[in-house]
Amino acid sequence: MNKTSIEAVRESMEQGKPTMVDVAKLAGVSAMTVSRVMNGKSLVRESTRRKVAEAVAALNYTPNQEARNLAGSKPIRVGFLYSNPSAAYLSEFLVGLLNQSGLNNVQLFVEKCEAGNHEIEHTQRLINNGLDGVILPPPLCDSVAVLECVAKAGIPAVVVACGSPAPSVGAVSIDDYEAARYMARHLIALGHQRIGFIVGHPNQTASARRLDGYRKAIAEKGADASDELVVQGMFTYRSGLDAAEQLLALQDRPTAIFASNDDMAAATVAVAHRLGLDVPGDLTVTGFDDTALATTIWPELTTVRQPIAGMAREAVQALVRRVRALREDEPAEPEQTHMDFELVRRQSDAAPRIRPPARLPSVAKAR
Repeated sequence: MNKTSIEAVRESMEQGKPTMVDVAKLAGVSAMTVSRVMNGKSLVRESTRRKVAEAVAALNYTPNQEARNLAGSKPIRVGFLYSNPSAAYLSEFLVGLLNQSGLNNVQLFVEKCEAGNHEIEHTQRLINNGLDGVILPPPLCDSVAVLECVAKAGIPAVVVACGSPAPSVGAVSIDDYEAARYMARHLIALGHQRIGFIVGHPNQTASARRLDGYRKAIAEKGADASDELVVQGMFTYRSGLDAAEQLLALQDRPTAIFASNDDMAAATVAVAHRLGLDVPGDLTVTGFDDTALATTIWPELTTVRQPIAGMAREAVQALVRRVRALREDEPAEPEQTHMDFELVRRQSDAAPRIRPPARLPSVAKAR
């Protein structure tokens, strides 16, 4: 979508107010497709949804509220309860959540909740806004207390990045086990045998699944499985600093460190630099998530791309579809969707450096 095409569509708009037809023209799709995207209908490609979203933003298009009300499409009130130690993850999630909420006539209610600290109180406060549904990202997606509170209120929920979602809730996730296994196998293929692993917060099921994937790859390829190579983190930058210092203080330090998220990977790079280690010459570092942080540090991180914003958008759409079905007394089974992950190579990984053996001073033979 270039500047020329946007200006051409704006010039053709009647009375300067964009219509659905104008959005369709700019996105290169039909007006019916735009309608499907705006109403959260399925069977529309993610690439097409993205084009429509970009066209909506470029033209500052707002659906005619009176027409939508006449069609019986009253706003849907969605609650977002969050507690995540990674600001980068939360930022990505909110981008997807807000963009899709604008497209689907969703009124978003946001409540912060520290996991394990007054969870029920915060959940109930959110529910009291007269919600039609709730979206729960990690770690609250794994909270039995929160899910029971939502179920008691009789409103649907969609959990995001939950390891083992109950069949009664909608879910959007990737295969964390397979993604971590894939990254560990990649590091072994580069030639690394001692690979440190920084585990995520124990209150998230994704942490255990990523650890299991790492261990499976290590076992499959016969790499070093020493317990000292696995260190607990908390998904925070601070915990990444502590974990990296512990791994790099080992007498036989790892040649690669795989952190369970980008925050801890970025902290590992910082520790390596402080110790005078070259990344990736002396130490390969990889992360998980592919948040904005991955491309704002040096060197840029090799990481597993989890489509965080895309998962948030899918969560909104799944919840909207279920709420609308319930309003029309139609069958509304929870949707559980698996999205694809991707290994993104940048500048922080390389084969381990092979150093020549140390040469001792020569001693002249005694005559």
